Amino acid sequence: MENNELLKQVREKAQEWLSDTYDEETRKEVRRMLDAEDSNELIDSFYKNLEFGTGGLRGIMGAGTNRVNKYTIGAANQGLANYLKKNFSDLPQIKVAIGHDCRNNSRTFAESSAKVFAANGIKAYLFEDLRPTPELSFAIRELGCQSGIILTASHNPKEYNGYKAYWDDGSQVVAPHDVNIVKEVSKVNVEDIKFDGPENLIEIMGKEMDEKFLEKVKTVSISPDVVERHKDMKIVFTPIHGTAVKLVPAALQKFGFTNIIHIPEQDVVSGDFPTVVSPNPEEKAAMEMAVKKAYEVNADIVMATDPDSDRLGVAVKNDKGEYVILNGNQTALVFIYYIITKMKEAGKMKGNEFVVKTIVSTELIAEIARRNNIGYYDVYTGFKFIAEVIRDHEGTKRYIGGGEESFGFMPADFVRDKDAVSSCALMAEIAAWAIDQGKTLFELLQDIYLEYGFSKEKLKSVVRPGKQGADEIQKMMSDFRSNPPAELGGSKMEWVKDYSTLVAKNLITGEEKKIDQKVTSNVLQFFTQDGTKISVRPSGTEPKIKFYFEVKEKLESRAGFDAAENAAETKIELIMKELGL
Repeated sequence: MENNELLKQVREKAQEWLSDTYDEETRKEVRRMLDAEDSNELIDSFYKNLEFGTGGLRGIMGAGTNRVNKYTIGAANQGLANYLKKNFSDLPQIKVAIGHDCRNNSRTFAESSAKVFAANGIKAYLFEDLRPTPELSFAIRELGCQSGIILTASHNPKEYNGYKAYWDDGSQVVAPHDVNIVKEVSKVNVEDIKFDGPENLIEIMGKEMDEKFLEKVKTVSISPDVVERHKDMKIVFTPIHGTAVKLVPAALQKFGFTNIIHIPEQDVVSGDFPTVVSPNPEEKAAMEMAVKKAYEVNADIVMATDPDSDRLGVAVKNDKGEYVILNGNQTALVFIYYIITKMKEAGKMKGNEFVVKTIVSTELIAEIARRNNIGYYDVYTGFKFIAEVIRDHEGTKRYIGGGEESFGFMPADFVRDKDAVSSCALMAEIAAWAIDQGKTLFELLQDIYLEYGFSKEKLKSVVRPGKQGADEIQKMMSDFRSNPPAELGGSKMEWVKDYSTLVAKNLITGEEKKIDQKVTSNVLQFFTQDGTKISVRPSGTEPKIKFYFEVKEKLESRAGFDAAENAAETKIELIMKELGL
């Protein structure tokens, strides 16, 4: 039965959008939804306001308070401007940097954002055209800005757009700023948004910033001699219609690579993503064209980036001659292993180095760090938390790498967000290093497993759109908290970590421990006696609840890899069935 009270509230909210404050195009769209027999679109568009999640503001484009449009973006900008003026009132000139990706309306939203900041007396540095998210983070630091924003919906489908807000260190905003900015945004009425700022407070950025960024990217290289020996190795790269179209090839060339093979159809910049259903390198279909090209040319490595160039997908040839896509845990594992191994070989370790991973990522990263006496931190999902650890230890400890399972890695701290530009170049170097040892990148990964233990990870996302879906997700989390499973995959449950209370409880002994995190989060983790880990987390940016699985198996030789993988997969399938997924 339809919730009449909710519909009444939604209609009242929508009626406000018919005033002259909104442009005619917006009013027309709202009228259409109000007149429609089916009220679901109206409810989804107005039942709540878009909020900052782990990735900022993100949603479907269209009219409404729960949609990405000129007014929701404008309110975010006005609220951020108000907050910046409170926090940096002592500065003669507050500065922000603004970037955008290839999505439909992104340029329009970026230009409108620059005008809002300028109207509030804030100097806006606006990129001349689309640019990768990591370059925006770099520009904030390079220009000494107090904040920055980028208009992007990352890897989401074409209907989406979004807004990421950054602080003065180049990282996405964290507590208390994220919560305080939300409060400021919530105070903003549409009449309060200053849309028309002076042009003299808007400065356009172009190739000069690109060159500065690329020079920094070049410093990520650890083994230029290895690259020189294998500079002509075959690299297939696709930006999947996005912002990496120029800068990733340029970064590879800076490293010294000379044989970069393109997919011309996917070099076409387009917010419609015409060759893929979803521009997400996590999905096999998004890399299909690149993998096909790899077979044609017998490529040494295949790489793909998402529209804003912060996520990296990698495909390598296995022992059967098939190209397989590494998951995000595997790429992070390879990065961390390479960085630590090569820095130790070169005598570059000073004893204060550390790496960071997210709590849902593979525990093998922690194992590599521990065995090599490298500092290690676990943080919540989102690179803003990795950046926060760097900020907390600035000047005392040295960050050497950090990543998460969702295809993101940050190999250096001149960027404070996941950085597929630098990561592409470094991953190509790692592939060259493997060749230098007579191995493929796939064999290198197998050798890491042999040395540090084998585990397999899998992500299962359960999509539940709209208000009804949000209620279902909330109930699922509540049920797991009140009735955690006693056993999974044939192994007794040992520890349950609840990040909403920051308490870890041993279900066998009753022992309780405090979880070392600054703030709470709606995440649950289950650990069984045989080392299986299951993490349950509602997404902060999408209408879904995510289940992350990691199970361990014995691996004694490369020849046993397939058997270990199959056994782990079977166990994960069993656990999913036990959880009703």
